[in-house]
Amino acid sequence: MPRKSIADMPDEARVWVFGLDRSLEPAEEADVRGEVEGFLDQWQAHGHPLACACEWRYDRFLIVAVDERTAPPSGCSIDAMVGTLRSLGGRLGFNMIDNSPVWYRDGSDHVRRVSRSAFGAAVQSGEVGGGTVVFDNTVTRLRQVRSGRWEANARDSWHAKAFRLEESVEQTG
Repeated sequence: MPRKSIADMPDEARVWVFGLDRSLEPAEEADVRGEVEGFLDQWQAHGHPLACACEWRYDRFLIVAVDERTAPPSGCSIDAMVGTLRSLGGRLGFNMIDNSPVWYRDGSDHVRRVSRSAFGAAVQSGEVGGGTVVFDNTVTRLRQVRSGRWEANARDSWHAKAFRLEESVEQTG
Protein backbone atom coordinates (compact mmCIF):
# COMPACT_ATOMS: atom_id res chain seq x y z
CA MET A 1 0.00 0.00 0.00
CA PRO A 2 1.55 3.33 -0.96
CA ARG A 3 2.54 5.64 1.82
CA LYS A 4 0.27 8.66 2.12
CA SER A 5 0.76 12.27 3.07
CA ILE A 6 -0.11 13.28 6.63
CA ALA A 7 -2.50 15.82 5.10
CA ASP A 8 -4.44 12.93 3.52
CA MET A 9 -4.81 11.00 6.77
CA PRO A 10 -8.03 11.15 8.83
CA ASP A 11 -8.15 12.97 12.15
CA GLU A 12 -8.64 9.64 13.94
CA ALA A 13 -5.39 8.18 12.57
CA ARG A 14 -3.21 6.78 15.33
CA VAL A 15 0.05 8.67 15.77
CA TRP A 16 3.42 8.30 17.36
CA VAL A 17 5.74 11.26 17.84
CA PHE A 18 9.46 10.65 18.11
CA GLY A 19 11.88 13.41 19.09
CA LEU A 20 15.52 13.24 18.04
CA ASP A 21 17.96 14.10 20.78
CA ARG A 22 20.15 16.06 18.37
CA SER A 23 19.97 17.73 15.00
CA LEU A 24 21.11 15.68 12.04
CA GLU A 25 23.66 16.61 9.41
CA PRO A 26 22.10 16.84 5.92
CA ALA A 27 23.51 13.46 4.81
CA GLU A 28 22.29 11.82 8.03
CA GLU A 29 18.85 13.37 7.60
CA ALA A 30 18.60 12.03 4.03
CA ASP A 31 19.67 8.58 5.27
CA VAL A 32 17.15 8.57 8.13
CA ARG A 33 14.32 9.85 5.93
CA GLY A 34 15.08 7.23 3.30
CA GLU A 35 15.15 4.36 5.78
CA VAL A 36 12.00 5.46 7.61
CA GLU A 37 10.08 5.98 4.38
CA GLY A 38 11.34 2.65 3.03
CA PHE A 39 10.19 0.89 6.19
CA LEU A 40 6.76 2.53 6.05
CA ASP A 41 6.35 1.60 2.38
CA GLN A 42 6.60 -2.07 3.45
CA TRP A 43 4.96 -1.80 6.88
CA GLN A 44 2.43 -4.55 7.56
CA ALA A 45 0.42 -6.01 10.41
CA HIS A 46 -0.29 -9.74 10.13
CA GLY A 47 0.32 -9.62 6.38
CA HIS A 48 -1.95 -6.61 5.81
CA PRO A 49 -0.30 -3.44 4.46
CA LEU A 50 -0.77 -0.43 6.72
CA ALA A 51 -2.10 2.86 5.36
CA CYS A 52 0.49 5.13 6.90
CA ALA A 53 2.25 8.45 6.59
CA CYS A 54 5.12 10.29 8.18
CA GLU A 55 6.14 13.88 8.53
CA TRP A 56 9.24 15.56 9.89
CA ARG A 57 8.77 18.74 11.87
CA TYR A 58 11.25 21.33 13.06
CA ASP A 59 14.20 19.06 12.17
CA ARG A 60 13.67 17.25 15.47
CA PHE A 61 10.38 15.35 15.35
CA LEU A 62 9.13 12.40 13.34
CA ILE A 63 5.37 11.96 13.31
CA VAL A 64 4.10 8.58 12.10
CA ALA A 65 0.38 8.08 11.44
CA VAL A 66 -1.66 4.96 10.64
CA ASP A 67 -5.22 4.90 9.33
CA GLU A 68 -6.62 2.07 11.44
CA ARG A 69 -9.75 1.83 9.29
CA THR A 70 -7.72 0.02 6.63
CA ALA A 71 -5.80 -2.26 8.99
CA PRO A 72 -4.79 -1.59 12.58
CA PRO A 73 -1.13 -1.93 13.57
CA SER A 74 -0.31 -4.94 15.72
CA GLY A 75 2.05 -5.06 18.66
CA CYS A 76 4.61 -6.80 16.46
CA SER A 77 4.30 -4.17 13.72
CA ILE A 78 4.74 -1.36 16.24
CA ASP A 79 7.75 -3.18 17.71
CA ALA A 80 9.19 -3.43 14.19
CA MET A 81 8.83 0.33 13.71
CA VAL A 82 10.46 1.09 17.06
CA GLY A 83 13.21 -1.44 16.33
CA THR A 84 13.93 0.24 13.00
CA LEU A 85 14.18 3.65 14.67
CA ARG A 86 16.34 2.29 17.48
CA SER A 87 18.66 0.62 14.96
CA LEU A 88 18.96 3.84 12.95
CA GLY A 89 19.77 5.76 16.11
CA GLY A 90 22.40 3.24 17.16
CA ARG A 91 24.07 3.39 13.76
CA LEU A 92 24.05 7.19 13.54
CA GLY A 93 24.45 8.08 17.22
CA PHE A 94 21.08 9.56 18.15
CA ASN A 95 18.10 8.55 20.26
CA MET A 96 14.50 9.08 19.21
CA ILE A 97 12.78 6.48 21.38
CA ASP A 98 13.00 8.19 24.78
CA ASN A 99 9.82 10.03 25.86
CA SER A 100 11.15 11.07 29.27
CA PRO A 101 12.65 14.43 28.21
CA VAL A 102 10.59 17.60 27.99
CA TRP A 103 10.55 19.42 24.68
CA TYR A 104 9.88 23.15 24.48
CA ARG A 105 10.71 26.33 22.58
CA ASP A 106 13.18 28.60 24.33
CA GLY A 107 13.09 32.40 24.28
CA SER A 108 14.84 32.36 20.90
CA ASP A 109 12.18 30.02 19.47
CA HIS A 110 14.64 27.09 19.27
CA VAL A 111 13.35 23.62 20.09
CA ARG A 112 15.02 22.36 23.25
CA ARG A 113 15.14 18.91 24.80
CA VAL A 114 15.86 18.77 28.53
CA SER A 115 15.39 16.41 31.43
CA ARG A 116 12.29 16.82 33.55
CA SER A 117 14.40 18.12 36.43
CA ALA A 118 16.04 20.73 34.17
CA PHE A 119 12.62 21.81 32.91
CA GLY A 120 11.42 22.10 36.52
CA ALA A 121 14.44 24.26 37.33
CA ALA A 122 13.67 26.46 34.30
CA VAL A 123 10.12 26.91 35.62
CA GLN A 124 11.43 27.83 39.08
CA SER A 125 13.89 30.34 37.64
CA GLY A 126 11.20 31.97 35.50
CA GLU A 127 12.90 31.00 32.23
CA VAL A 128 9.81 28.91 31.41
CA GLY A 129 6.27 30.05 32.09
CA GLY A 130 2.70 29.38 31.10
CA GLY A 131 3.20 30.96 27.70
CA THR A 132 6.18 28.78 26.82
CA VAL A 133 5.41 26.47 23.89
CA VAL A 134 5.81 22.82 24.87
CA PHE A 135 5.47 19.59 22.89
CA ASP A 136 3.35 16.69 24.14
CA ASN A 137 4.83 13.65 22.42
CA THR A 138 2.30 11.41 24.17
CA VAL A 139 -0.53 12.35 21.79
CA THR A 140 -2.14 9.32 20.16
CA ARG A 141 -4.42 10.75 17.45
CA LEU A 142 -3.68 12.96 14.48
CA ARG A 143 -6.51 15.32 15.47
CA GLN A 144 -4.50 16.13 18.61
CA VAL A 145 -1.55 17.20 16.48
CA ARG A 146 -3.78 19.23 14.17
CA SER A 147 -5.78 20.88 16.95
CA GLY A 148 -2.76 22.20 18.84
CA ARG A 149 -2.58 19.70 21.67
CA TRP A 150 0.84 18.44 20.56
CA GLU A 151 2.34 21.93 20.36
CA ALA A 152 0.72 24.24 22.90
CA ASN A 153 1.34 26.81 25.58
CA ALA A 154 2.49 25.13 28.77
CA ARG A 155 -0.52 26.51 30.64
CA ASP A 156 -2.79 24.50 28.32
CA SER A 157 -0.94 21.17 28.60
CA TRP A 158 -0.13 18.53 31.19
CA HIS A 159 3.08 20.48 31.87
CA ALA A 160 1.13 23.09 33.86
CA LYS A 161 0.10 20.68 36.58
CA ALA A 162 3.21 18.49 36.49
CA PHE A 163 5.54 21.45 36.93
CA ARG A 164 3.21 23.71 38.94
CA LEU A 165 3.07 26.20 36.12
CA GLU A 166 -0.41 27.27 37.14
CA GLU A 167 1.31 29.22 39.93
CA SER A 168 3.66 30.99 37.54
CA VAL A 169 1.24 31.65 34.64
CA GLU A 170 0.37 35.13 35.82
CA GLN A 171 3.99 36.02 36.50
CA THR A 172 5.67 34.90 33.26
CA GLY A 173 3.02 33.82 30.80
